[in-house]
Amino acid sequence: MLNETNKKFATVAAAVGLMMGSTAAFADGHGGMPGYALDAEKSVVTNAYGECWKSKGGVKQLLEKCGDVVAQEEPEPTPVPVDGDDDRDGVPNSRDKCPNTRSGATVDVDGCEIVENLTINLLVEEFDFDSAVLKPEMKAALEDFAAKVKASPGRESVTIIGHTDSTGPEAYNQKLSLRRAQSAAAYLESLGIDSITTEGRGESQPIADNSTREGRAQNRRIEITTK
Repeated sequence: MLNETNKKFATVAAAVGLMMGSTAAFADGHGGMPGYALDAEKSVVTNAYGECWKSKGGVKQLLEKCGDVVAQEEPEPTPVPVDGDDDRDGVPNSRDKCPNTRSGATVDVDGCEIVENLTINLLVEEFDFDSAVLKPEMKAALEDFAAKVKASPGRESVTIIGHTDSTGPEAYNQKLSLRRAQSAAAYLESLGIDSITTEGRGESQPIADNSTREGRAQNRRIEITTK
């Protein structure tokens, strides 16, 4: 009958023999491919040190948890789309929401036609002196402009710039010109137009001679542009 010391020696020897035998079987039969022992739940069996056990007939694959270096597959490169600009509006076909824009039209970022840059000087009926009140013909011009914007398939950004003649202090004229632009913006907004920016240029950009009454009247104006 084995004593306790002999029992312990026999147990250790058996474990070492199992490991050596497993390694030899793995090397002989699988050309270096690991064969890992699995338990009943299909998990890799590990020893007290957390090392994976190899055994003949074990699972033959590389496992990161067992210290194996597993090669990662490189993702397939995303194919570059073949693009173009069939309607030649400057917006690629892949982003063009209006692919059949007429030649020479001004378009927004989606390739949809917008109202051509339009400048309204309102020279028929100008602002009264020191006034930002819109006159009937000014309103009619703004209504015509609003109708064109609504009819276009694109989305316009509207800029309204107010101007004055040179009468009075420059700082005052700057504020007056902005009020004129804001009056036009408020009227367009009432007609359903948004995305409006207003600016005041004061007396800095005359289009007529400020030394004459007629010239000063023409300089009391607003200009509207789109993009």
